[in-house]
Amino acid sequence: MSDRKKLCETKRWVVKVGSALLTSDDSGLNAGMVQTWVDQIVQLRQLQLEVVLVSSGAVAVGMRRLGWPRRPHELYRLQAAAAIGQMGLTQLYESAFKTHAIHSAQVLLTNSDLADRQRYLNARSTLRGLLDLGIVPVVNENDAVVTDEIRFGDNDTLAALVANLIEAEVLVLLTDQAGLYNADPRVRSDAELISEAQAGDTHLYEMAGPAGTVGRGGMRTKLEAAQKAARSGTATIIADGALPNILPRVRQGEDLGTLLKSSGTRLAARKQWLASQLQARGNLHLDNGATRVLTREGRSLLPVGVKQVEGDFKRGELVSCLSPEGVQVARGLVNYSSSEALRIIGHASDEIEGLLGYAGEPELIHRDNMVLL
Repeated sequence: MSDRKKLCETKRWVVKVGSALLTSDDSGLNAGMVQTWVDQIVQLRQLQLEVVLVSSGAVAVGMRRLGWPRRPHELYRLQAAAAIGQMGLTQLYESAFKTHAIHSAQVLLTNSDLADRQRYLNARSTLRGLLDLGIVPVVNENDAVVTDEIRFGDNDTLAALVANLIEAEVLVLLTDQAGLYNADPRVRSDAELISEAQAGDTHLYEMAGPAGTVGRGGMRTKLEAAQKAARSGTATIIADGALPNILPRVRQGEDLGTLLKSSGTRLAARKQWLASQLQARGNLHLDNGATRVLTREGRSLLPVGVKQVEGDFKRGELVSCLSPEGVQVARGLVNYSSSEALRIIGHASDEIEGLLGYAGEPELIHRDNMVLL
């Protein structure tokens, strides 16, 4: 993403709403603001933009319902607050989307869901499938059961990883601040808003302040999230979620908030990230036709073009693709385990259901999950 003008050309966003925006002092959840963001997401959808919503607020809402003025430290109390708050959060989003006759879906993730390659692909398939059905996924961390200090780190990090997961072009972090300033605007009257910068610029971290009292995040976590999102080529916008019609205005390229740009092209950056993550767990030996369509046409690898499977691997693990001469031409995340691959290689994709007993992906490796060598 080189500048704001190109935001109107994007097709898939992840929008994250922070706890400070979602909660109000008197009633817990700010239902009016939730309806406002939902209305804006519907406007984006009418522009053929796919949106995944990442929502904070479960613990904050639970704290309000339980009458707790401060975020507790005990894990069981945090989990209790999350379990109680998640009910209200889900109901509110569902009701807001129903006013537009649009279905929403709750998706709860933990860090291990995205660290494990098989569950990573499962989560990716679920989110992509929901988007294909015209459903708005509402993602949150599964705080009620997660055990590692109840955190991905924060929902800014979760939103960045979801952006990696679904190859989003833009990550929008809605907060109660106008964006990133070069100094704390609450202390310095001469603080200036930074309109654009490069994600990962270490100088930006010197300008970030501490987290708030309701949520876990702060400006520093948003900078870290932008850096994570940029590894798959995603640009990040940090903006004030209370501004009228903020999402459509950002989409139109209006100079609002802070734009943190990624370097390189989106797909190239993502494939570089994929290629650096794992050691190959097996090999797929291709025929001449499959080698040609991978290397010259940039297409996905179908089962029909594979002659031999080598190694013991699970769905979602990294495998190497070898030409008939034994030269490694590509690597990618495989959609089937080695035992399943052995049963479907050499066959057309429409035969997979009959061979395995279920209808999986038509590709052994999708081109978005593959890097050519």
